[in-house]
Amino acid sequence: MTKMIFMNLPVRDLTISTAFYEAVGGTKNPQFSDETASCMVFSETIYAMLLTHEKYKVFTQRPIADARKTSAVLIAMTVDNRDDVDTIVAKAAANGGVADPNPKQDHGFMYGRSFEDPDGHVWELIWMAGSPPA
Repeated sequence: MTKMIFMNLPVRDLTISTAFYEAVGGTKNPQFSDETASCMVFSETIYAMLLTHEKYKVFTQRPIADARKTSAVLIAMTVDNRDDVDTIVAKAAANGGVADPNPKQDHGFMYGRSFEDPDGHVWELIWMAGSPPA
């Protein structure tokens, strides 16, 4: 069975966050979305669940961190080519995100940049020549 990853991200404004993630390449799956959550699909195996703070609190007793002030996770996702890295980061910046909160990485065989979403969650986009390690 193919393994899937569902990232659960607390968001302050579900409408703004949904539009942001659509702008950077996600597709909203209405089957798993409602007024408290948007299921954003990036591939057959990668999903981001955008949850209002109220919905997120259903799944944890811990306080919700302010991702602009603390870091608990860095989300890294591969893309098909080097140009996709730059294009998606530009779309993030044009739609309420921040481009390159972390330094760019260019090692020839691997190229990466990052963006921050409207809630401060940092995504790293990586292009690698050849296959990623198994």
